[in-house]
Amino acid sequence: MGSGMAGAMVVLFAVVAVGVAVLAVVSQSRRRRALAAWALASGWQYTDSDDSLVALSTRAPFGVGRARHAREVLRGRFSGRDAVSFAYTWRTGSGKDEQTHTVHVVALALPAYLPVVEVEPENVVTRMAHAFGGEDLQFEFEEFNRAFRVRSDDRRIAYAVLHPRLMERLLRGDARECAWRTDGTWILSWAPGASDLGSMAARFGVLSAVVASIPRHVWQEHGYDPLVQPIS
Repeated sequence: MGSGMAGAMVVLFAVVAVGVAVLAVVSQSRRRRALAAWALASGWQYTDSDDSLVALSTRAPFGVGRARHAREVLRGRFSGRDAVSFAYTWRTGSGKDEQTHTVHVVALALPAYLPVVEVEPENVVTRMAHAFGGEDLQFEFEEFNRAFRVRSDDRRIAYAVLHPRLMERLLRGDARECAWRTDGTWILSWAPGASDLGSMAARFGVLSAVVASIPRHVWQEHGYDPLVQPIS
């Protein structure tokens, strides 16, 4: 683990226990004050809302429904990379059927544009999608195939990114339930519910491990050389 990541994780975990306990019982306004205090203690920045983040991606859960907002925005650095966390909300239905949906998004900035490679834990919904013809790339590692559904705009890049060493890493406990994708100049993860300080460091850690494992030739194909300009 690099010194940058180690330092970030120490700071995150130093305050997370108090933060989670407080956020579980306070009102929304006090919750926001608690998040702002967490950011100050962690050397991050807090903003109540920033709807420019609604355009971070065009793929689900983004681009769905209406009244889309990004709230509880935390910005900082994780393992030497720009990082952002926010609660993304949108509405579907109308009248008595109207629903508000919330997911907690965490994302790390990438040093170059990459095509979409999406890895999502297998569940009833993903298995049904596959059964009805939805994309699910298959790999030689059967345990990985059973654990995850993989989709991509570029299959060749997907197979290069998801090499055996990374697949083994993604089968560890902290990554098995982590949905993520490379998406342009970001790698992002999403999970149901509001901002969760308790899971944030682990999810950022998974994203950072993915970025660190991407082969040099993949970066070079997209105009970046990590040996000339290291990313961590």
